[in-house]
Amino acid sequence: MSQDEKLIFREQVRPDDAAVVRGIVTSTGFFHDHEVAVAVELVEERLEKGTDCGYLFLFAEQAGHTVGYCCYGEIPCTAGSFDLYWIVVHDSCRGRGIGGLLMGETERRIAGLGGRAIWVETSSQEKYLPTRQFYLRYGYQEEALLKDFYAAGDDKVIYAKHLDATWSKK
Repeated sequence: MSQDEKLIFREQVRPDDAAVVRGIVTSTGFFHDHEVAVAVELVEERLEKGTDCGYLFLFAEQAGHTVGYCCYGEIPCTAGSFDLYWIVVHDSCRGRGIGGLLMGETERRIAGLGGRAIWVETSSQEKYLPTRQFYLRYGYQEEALLKDFYAAGDDKVIYAKHLDATWSKK
């Protein structure tokens, strides 16, 4: 797959996407088996319940292959806050700007749904430093750090990006 092939986005979740998501998430080497299982469960729940489940997906395809995806959804009981649950690019395609294009398209779609802010969380572990740098590079700001959240010495880092100019400033 060459770098210059056009990236195509799709929202529709297909039955084979559970296996596709498993492959993409596993390829990174970042996630434990139980985390991979959660990523797959979200796809399966979407297939079973449709958009009523609250999980929206965006798949990035290149040359007929799914090379990345994200899963997001509106946070219940909020006015326009969205969680970005997953954004993952297949390891063989990292470093090509696909993650940034996927993030930009996701933000555009969230804004189109009336989203005012996007919230995302990740681990403080050293192996997630590129992930944290990715969020910062695309305009996300660290909003909170929850000490020892995942395990002793593994903090949860929460980032947000405000899409709406009326969102209160610090």
